[in-house]
Amino acid sequence: MKSLGPVAPVILAGVLASCSLAPEYHPPEMPVPAAYSEAGIWRKGQPADEIPKGTWWKVFGDPRLNALEDKVSSGNQDLKVALARFDQARAAAQYARADYYPQVSAQEASFRQRRSGTVANVFPPRIYSDHYLSADVSYELDVWGRVRNLVAAGEDRAQASGADLATVDLAVHAELAADYFALRGDDARQDILGKTVVAYGKAFDLIRQRHDGGIAAAADVAQAQTQLETAKTQASDTRLKRAQLEHAIAILIGEAPADFHLAPVPLNGLPPAINPGLPSTLLERRPDIAAAERRVAAANADIGVARAAFYPVIDLRALVGAESASAATWFQAPSSLWALGPTAVLTVFDGGRLSALSAEAHAAYDETVASYRQTVLTAWLDVEDNLAALRLLEQEAGTQDAAVTAANTALQQAELRYAGGLVTYLEVVSTQNAALAAELGAEDILTRRMTAGVLLIKALGGGWPS
Repeated sequence: MKSLGPVAPVILAGVLASCSLAPEYHPPEMPVPAAYSEAGIWRKGQPADEIPKGTWWKVFGDPRLNALEDKVSSGNQDLKVALARFDQARAAAQYARADYYPQVSAQEASFRQRRSGTVANVFPPRIYSDHYLSADVSYELDVWGRVRNLVAAGEDRAQASGADLATVDLAVHAELAADYFALRGDDARQDILGKTVVAYGKAFDLIRQRHDGGIAAAADVAQAQTQLETAKTQASDTRLKRAQLEHAIAILIGEAPADFHLAPVPLNGLPPAINPGLPSTLLERRPDIAAAERRVAAANADIGVARAAFYPVIDLRALVGAESASAATWFQAPSSLWALGPTAVLTVFDGGRLSALSAEAHAAYDETVASYRQTVLTAWLDVEDNLAALRLLEQEAGTQDAAVTAANTALQQAELRYAGGLVTYLEVVSTQNAALAAELGAEDILTRRMTAGVLLIKALGGGWPS
């Protein structure tokens, strides 16, 4: 039987090429509740984070919000940062994938050389020319799965980066919507306070006239003025908050605050009805959960890379070229040279470096598993919080509306009683405070309901086709 000679290691390596030292990957287990405590039916999810999130903000039916959201994708700088990171991750995956192919290098060298005098008698002549031209081909035989696991880890991280991009996209659109509704809530507060300042101003003028006519006490004038100035202060504070929200919106859409302005429009309407069945697809829809899971998969592949470092790196190398004392004879048969064969490199002693790297890879895997589970828990928390907020704020809106009606009735009665001289102006002031607080409270609840609607959609991983 003819000996296989130097080809035998290559054949053996091909037989072992399917070997991988990475543990078999399974997504981390996570106890799944049967249902949310607030609403909805849960079912075991399957990865589907690639589902388009759509222009979910259109469910609020506000064309001004829609126009702003359309500017986010092209103008927001945080999105551009996330996109650049995604491109980097894809390039890193492509870099790792290049090891699937042979590496080819070419070399040319031409020089005049003088040998040492002590060896000139052994290798004459002492002074000579050397012209060298070669092509070197090397290919790592992926016996232990090092290359495959490097590629798998790179691709997993690229997918995680893509999910990070989706997370940022969802977050900035949701932040814009939340800021927008908060700003419109301030517009409503400003509208209420503006009307209140006018009413308090008229009341102050009337009380001052009554005082000048000897009908009202000086204390009534002071109380009326206090009411007026306090309302002006509240109006000024509301304008400050609105200005800051307007600036924040400008930054989100990539514009300078000095060049951006939104005309005041008081908040109205109600949050849209959000399908309570959506929590059943939470693990499928949340891009941050998808990113965390892909990082677990990458860390699992890294363990395979660390394990492979304990075994020899086997390369198949080939060299063809020519060497001659004159470039004119490069392509003549006697000048040709070649070499072919496998090489193996094994680390014999490294002071525990490889063991430390393996331990680091296992610890990194444990870290990503814990991070994944925490991400899922946080997602459940986000959904539960906002489901509860929408349910309870709806109840608060009903009681607050009743409070507004009662406070306005009490104010009318107090004004009539004061005009009839039955009570002091202090009772009017108290009922005015109560009526104003009730109206502002109602607007605050509406703003919080709209914001909770936005945050629930964000917590569920996005929206629906519009």
